[in-house]
Formats: sequence, structure tokens, C-alpha cells
Amino acid sequence: MSTGVIIALIVMVAAVVVVAAALTLLARRPQGGRSLRRRFGPEYDRTVTRHDGDTRAAERDLTERIKQHGSLRERPLEPAARDRYVARWTAAQERFVDSPREAVAEADRLLRELAGERGFPDGDRYEEQLAALSVHHGHHVHGFRQVHRAAQSGGADGGADTEELREAMVEARTLFDELVTPARRDTVRQGADDRAEKAEDTRTAKPARAGGSGSDGRSHLPWALNRRQAKGS
Repeated sequence: MSTGVIIALIVMVAAVVVVAAALTLLARRPQGGRSLRRRFGPEYDRTVTRHDGDTRAAERDLTERIKQHGSLRERPLEPAARDRYVARWTAAQERFVDSPREAVAEADRLLRELAGERGFPDGDRYEEQLAALSVHHGHHVHGFRQVHRAAQSGGADGGADTEELREAMVEARTLFDELVTPARRDTVRQGADDRAEKAEDTRTAKPARAGGSGSDGRSHLPWALNRRQAKGS
């Protein structure tokens, strides 16, 4: 084998090694801008703004959130608990007419409690809870931020302030709906539990239980009514 052929083989092998190393590094890199934009939605742009337009710093921030909270699995919400949260939110919306600031404060407490029950960090750790929510509900987490800031702000109720409070309530409602509505995996799990319970009832010949829930054991919630109220707040 000539010296030229040997040199050519060495160059080819070196090129293959370089390409393989580059591909490995690319595979190990954190999610890129396009992927982060898709996952976080508007939260991506807000994070860039908070970092004074520094895209790399913003993407490091978002990537760190995914590392810390990406493995979190939301806990299913029991139907009875879901009914209680919906009733409390409806009451807060009705209270807004006479006491906007108190209604917003209740909405803030309600979202933090609900997020905690779904498996997110405890509501007392607001910043950590917000970061975790942004990873899993990035397209709607800003409503939580708005209603929390509004609840923490001082001052008397007035024209412009009241409008800001109303907008905070409306924005927060979108996240509330996502957290209180059963995820598909929760529905599947509930269906499996219901089927197992029915099978057990059949085997033991237990009579059907009476109650105000639907045939699937879950309460029927007045979603249309609640949404109309949110728009009119």
C-alpha cells in the first residue's frame, strides 16, 4: 500500500471521528431555541425580555427549569375536589363586582392551592411553583404571574386599577381551567378504576349506588356557565 493511500485513509478516518464527535455533542446539547419556543410559547419571549434581550441567557434559564421540573408528573384531581375548586372560583368571580382586589387575592390563593394539589411545589414557594408551572403550562402561566402580582400590589380600587385586576382574573382563568380539567391520562385512569369497581360489584352482587354524579362516577361541571362569567368579569 502506497504512502499516499495510507495518508488518505488516515484523513478519512479522522474526518469520520470528527463528524461522530460533532453529532454526539449536538445530541447532548440542551433543547435549542425552536424547541424551547414550542414548549414554552409566550413564556419564551417574556423570559428573553426579562434577560434584556439576551437569548442565550434566557434559553439557559428555560433549560434549567426543564432540568429541575421536567420530570414532574401531575397528580389527578378527585371529582369532589374539582367541584370545590370550581365553586370557589365562581364565588370569586361573583365577588369581583363589589370587591375586585379581594376577589383577585382569592383567585391567587386558589391557583396556588390547586397547583399544589396537582403535584407542583407548594404554594408558599411561589417562584419555584411558577417555574414548574411554566415548564408544563408555559402557554398560560402568565395569567398566574399577573394575578399574583395584582394580589400583592397595594392601593385603592380605581378605574385603571380595576381594569388591570379584571384582566388578571380573565388571564388566570385559562390556567385554572387547565389545572382543574382532567388530563387525558387522568380520564383513562379514572375509566380503568371505574371498570374495575364495576367488575368487583358484579362479582359481589352489590346494588348500584345512588348519588348525584353521572354514570361514570364523576360530577358534571357547569363549564359553559363558568366561561360566560369569566368573560363578563
